[in-house]
Amino acid sequence: MQNPKQQAIAFLLGALLVGGVVGFASDRMLRKDDFSIAARRKALYDDLALQPPQRAAADSLFDARNCQFDAVFKPLQPALDSIKANTRTQLNALLTPEQRVRLDARRKEEQARHDAERKHIRSACR
Repeated sequence: MQNPKQQAIAFLLGALLVGGVVGFASDRMLRKDDFSIAARRKALYDDLALQPPQRAAADSLFDARNCQFDAVFKPLQPALDSIKANTRTQLNALLTPEQRVRLDARRKEEQARHDAERKHIRSACR
């Protein structure tokens, strides 16, 4: 059995991880700016004044990187999904029925945006 100090550290690390995930998710959910892959890339390319051939090459580099990221995160995805589902359950318990309806609508919008970006990334990995 672990000693109390190790248990406390494990609990704090878990709380930190969950807090980070919840904070990141709520920031993404509540933000109205366009943070799609295409918008972020365009802003970077415009800021650097990249020429069309440079933009195409950079797109290829970023697409390859995203495929590598997907490969790394694939084994972690079930654990991340579990944390996300647990947090949603706890958050839903805090909300009124009207608030849950509004949050569900936001979640659906965010999921649609997320699915579109994932589709773009997956198409680049083939």
